[in-house]
Amino acid sequence: YQTEPIFREQVDYCCEQLKAILGLDLRTILYPSQEQTQWATQQLTQTYITQPALFVIEYALAELWLSRGVRPSAMIGHSIGEYVAACLAGVFSLADVLMLVATRGQLMQQLPSGKMLAVALPEKKVMQMLGEKLSLAAINAPERCVVSGPSAEIEDLQNRLTEQGIDCRFLHTSHAFHSQMMDSIIEPFTKVLAKVNLNHPKIHFLSNLTGTLITPEEATDNNYWAKHLRSSVRFADGIS
Repeated sequence: YQTEPIFREQVDYCCEQLKAILGLDLRTILYPSQEQTQWATQQLTQTYITQPALFVIEYALAELWLSRGVRPSAMIGHSIGEYVAACLAGVFSLADVLMLVATRGQLMQQLPSGKMLAVALPEKKVMQMLGEKLSLAAINAPERCVVSGPSAEIEDLQNRLTEQGIDCRFLHTSHAFHSQMMDSIIEPFTKVLAKVNLNHPKIHFLSNLTGTLITPEEATDNNYWAKHLRSSVRFADGIS
């Protein structure tokens, strides 16, 4: 931000656009003064801040690469990162995607808090441990998954795994993303999506839902993006 004008220009533009939606200048959290560092660190764990912050940094970084002549033949993003890929591919306008990402974060923030646990096991073994209240939030690598759900159940799973000597750790999140705890916001988010114009992608990108290249039909389907906030992130499939 201090040394790359293109990166700074993109961050500034996005943060100006987000001011009215967030009711704050995201730059005070991304680049806090020394006195505000502790406050900013706490703010960054809040979903309604985290989601737009991730988008802004990833988008500005991608624009920096593009300005250097890097032209992707295909892209992949992780959860909110797929919105960056979709925007770069022309599915969403920048104004629309900033509104969507901020609204998505705000809807999630209103939900009961939950926890997420990274687990060093393959998908099949993790699925056997979930029970009724836990969800497989992400498959990040062949033996790296994330489980999401209510705090008490996640803590119980963590205790069981630790007793078995299986490596696991909590993620720094305020809510249980990509779990059934998201179900109640799917409908309101779908209504927000209905206000946005979706276009066929001009650059290939991989879908978190399928782990394969997104189709033009999926990219322009409101229900796809609604399911995207609830379903498992099949990142490992996309990478392979």
